[in-house]
Parts: sequence; structure tokens; C-alpha cells
Amino acid sequence: MPAHCSAAAAVAELRSWFSEDVKKMIQFISKCIQKLRHYRNLRKNRGTAIVELALVLSIFGLPTLLGTADTSTFIFGSIEISNAAHAGAMYGMMSSNVATDTAGITSTAKADAPDIPAANVTVTPTSYYACSAAQGGVQYTGIGNQATAAALSSATSACTGTGNYPLEFVRVLLSAPVTLPFHCCGIPATITLNSQSVMEVY
Repeated sequence: MPAHCSAAAAVAELRSWFSEDVKKMIQFISKCIQKLRHYRNLRKNRGTAIVELALVLSIFGLPTLLGTADTSTFIFGSIEISNAAHAGAMYGMMSSNVATDTAGITSTAKADAPDIPAANVTVTPTSYYACSAAQGGVQYTGIGNQATAAALSSATSACTGTGNYPLEFVRVLLSAPVTLPFHCCGIPATITLNSQSVMEVY
């Protein structure tokens, strides 16, 4: 093969390689430019997202946080007052004599609500008789809304029929104000919570 033909072929091959390299380099540069543009858009979007997040938190975040604190205080107070009424009723259910011990029931109930000042807790204990066949029906009480001998006599006369007899119950009503730390979003600063517990006397 003539020398000039080999040289021409070599030049053509070099041009082909060079052309391919240039194409690859152009493609690489093009991809880099596209990535740079993408990252630039991401930075812009990220900055916009941070601003939007700050606005949302300023409008909704703080009220939500304060409302959560008030709700937690309300729930905790409700549980404590409910437990206190239950403790007073458990004390009164021990016997007929204890069921009429209003002072003992009151002190027991208040002691079970240590996070609420005792002076703010109102305890109203009562005892009564009811017929076993209609425990949610007529309640027979005597003087001071307590289960007395006269109340038992009335219940015995009323509870007629097979398997129907008087049962003695003690009921404890308890109420106390709970102060919310922030009273956000129109919630009152103080809410009065109430609870009731009824148990059969043994």
C-alpha cells in the first residue's frame, strides 16, 4: 500500500477519534451545565420552602404549641379529679358507718388530688338506698341526704317482689377549678371540672 494512502487513513482515523472525543466532551459539558442549573433551582426552591415554613410556623405553630399545653393541663386535671372522687367513694363503701362519714370521705378525696389546692376542691358525699331491681330508680335518703334507719325502712317497704331488696350506695360528687397555663385561642383561663363516683356499700 502506498505511503500516502496509509498517512491519509491515519489522518482520517485521527479526525474520527478527535471528533468522538469532542462530542463526548461537549456532552459532558452539557450535562454539567444542566446539573448546575438544577442545583441552582433547588437552592432557589429550598430558600422559598424555608420562608414558607417560617410563615406557617409563625401562624400555626405557636398557637398549636400553646393549645397542646392547655389541653394537656385540662386532661391531667380531669384524670386527677376523677381519681379523687373514686378514692372518696372507695373509702365510703367500706361499711354503712363509714358511708355516712362525710368528713372522712371529703378528706380522702382531697388527699387524692395533691396538685389542686384543697381549698379549691368541693366534695359532696351522700349515701342512699335503692331497690336491687331498680338501682337507677328511686333513691331513699334521710336527714342530710344520708342513708339513715328511716331511709332503710322506706326502701324495705318499697322494694317488694322476689329477689328485690334494698341496697346501700355511696355517691361522691367532686368539683374543682383548673387554671390553664396559657388559655390560648379564646379558651377560658379557668375551667371548673366535675366528677362523680357511685359505689355499693358493703
